[in-house]
Amino acid sequence: MTTTAPTELARIRYLIDDVRAAVDFYTTHLGFTVDFDAAPAFAAVVRGPLQLLLAGPKSSAARPMPDGAVPTPGGWNRLQLVVDDIAAEVERLRAAGVTFRNEILSGPGGQQVLLQDPAGNLVELFQPAPR
Repeated sequence: MTTTAPTELARIRYLIDDVRAAVDFYTTHLGFTVDFDAAPAFAAVVRGPLQLLLAGPKSSAARPMPDGAVPTPGGWNRLQLVVDDIAAEVERLRAAGVTFRNEILSGPGGQQVLLQDPAGNLVELFQPAPR
């Protein structure tokens, strides 16, 4: 179970289509470890002080809202992972078959690129500009 006190964690919930595929993706490609596994409904993975809650179609988070709207994966909200060498990370992940939404973009704060998890949720890799 959680080795860090819940108050010390930042938590993000992603709706996903397949809990096992999501766990495999985040642990294989992005350095997360399994914190809690209740597949096929739900799992939680951690990386440092971040706990990513992976809610499948059978989880309570995927239940319809009172107005009938059904929560679904995807959208433009995303978690950001800071990396030291964005070009090397993109090369490594592309070689592993990870899907990217764009090429590396540069701005005043640094470089970023968006990749997708198996359900279509976005993850931003970010390399800060030198200071």
